[in-house]
Amino acid sequence: MGSSTQSPQSPRSPQSPKSKAASPAPAVAPLSAEAQNAAGILPAAHWTEQPLPEEDIDDGASSIGSFSSTTASLSSSIYKYREVHGRTYHAEIGNAESWQPNDQRHVDAMEIWYHAVTLQMGGKLFFSPLEQKKVNRALDIGTGLGLWAIDFADEFPNAEVIGTDVTPIQPSWVPPNVKFELDDCNKEWTWPDNTFDFVNLRYLIGVVDDWDALFRNAYRVAKPGAYVESLVPGSYFLSDDGTVKEGSSLDQWGRVFREGGKRIGRTFSILEEDLQRKGMEAAGFVDIEFKDFRCPMGTWPSDKEEAEKALWQKFAVEADLEGYINYMWHSVLGWTADEAKAFARHLRRDINNPKIHGYMISRVVWGRKPE
Repeated sequence: MGSSTQSPQSPRSPQSPKSKAASPAPAVAPLSAEAQNAAGILPAAHWTEQPLPEEDIDDGASSIGSFSSTTASLSSSIYKYREVHGRTYHAEIGNAESWQPNDQRHVDAMEIWYHAVTLQMGGKLFFSPLEQKKVNRALDIGTGLGLWAIDFADEFPNAEVIGTDVTPIQPSWVPPNVKFELDDCNKEWTWPDNTFDFVNLRYLIGVVDDWDALFRNAYRVAKPGAYVESLVPGSYFLSDDGTVKEGSSLDQWGRVFREGGKRIGRTFSILEEDLQRKGMEAAGFVDIEFKDFRCPMGTWPSDKEEAEKALWQKFAVEADLEGYINYMWHSVLGWTADEAKAFARHLRRDINNPKIHGYMISRVVWGRKPE
C-alpha cells in the first residue's frame, strides 16, 4: 500500500456530524416467510434456539483494534445519512442504495478488507497489461476508502486518478495526482467520450442496477486502446470436501445476499451469471480475459500463503460482522436485532472452526476498447 495511506497525521473525510440526525432508510418490504422458505433461508428461530458455548466471542468484538482517525469539515448536506438499526449509510444520491454502512467501525473493517484483497491478488492492483507511459488519466468507480486510487497514483505518478463513490469516507490528504468525487455509477456518467486510459470497477457487488449499462458507460469514457477491469467476489461459500453444509451459517450467508439482491434490484450473483464478460462483450470490448482465484476464510489452510490470505479475510469480516449483515437481515428478512445477532454468533463460530474449509471465488475480468 502507498505510504500516503498509512500516516497517522492524514485526516480522513469526516463522518456524519453528531449534531445531524440521520434520515430513516427507505422502507423495504421484508421477504415473506413463504418466500424465504422457497429460497432455502432458514427462519430466525433456527439460530436463536441453538445454544452456543459461553466463551463464544460476541459479534460486537473485533479481532483487530480500530484505526485512529481525525476529521475535517465539509459541507453538511452530504452527511444526512440514512440509518438502519443504529448503523449509518450514505445519503440519498442518484439511484444508489449501498448495503454496507459508512460509519467508523465499517471504515476500519474496509481497511482490513483492502489488505485481504491485495493479498488475494498476489500484491497486484490490476491484471490489465498497462504501460506506464500510456496511462495519463485513470478512473476508480466505487472507490470506497480510496486506497486503491492512492496506491495506483503512487505507481503511476504522472497520471491523474479520479475516484468516485456515493459516500465521502476518503482521505482528505492524498497525493497531488488524486481527487475524489461524489457520484452514483448507476447514473449516466458525465465525463466526455474518450477521457480515460484505465477504468477500474472493483467490488461493485450488490450496488449496480444494470451491469450492461455500467460497461456501456465505461466503454464510452475509455480512450481507444484503454483497458477496463472489473473485480467481484462470488456469492457462494464453497468447500472441496463438503464441510460447508447446506443449512449451515456459511450456506445461509450466500442465500440471504442472493435473495436480498433480487429484492432490491441489485444482483449479488455477478460472477455466477458471468455479467462482467457478457457486459464487456455487449459494450464492444475486445481481448477480454479473466482470472479466478480462491479466497479462503478462517484458520484451516495448511499452506503458509493460503493461511495468510484466509486469516486476513477472517479478520476483515470479523472486524464488522454486524455491519455486513445489518441491512439484509433487518430490512430484507425483517429479523430483530437479537435474531440477527444470534445468526452472527453462529457465523463467527463456523468461520473459526478449522474443520470447516470454506472459501469463495473472486473473478477479475479485463478488456480493451478497440483503437
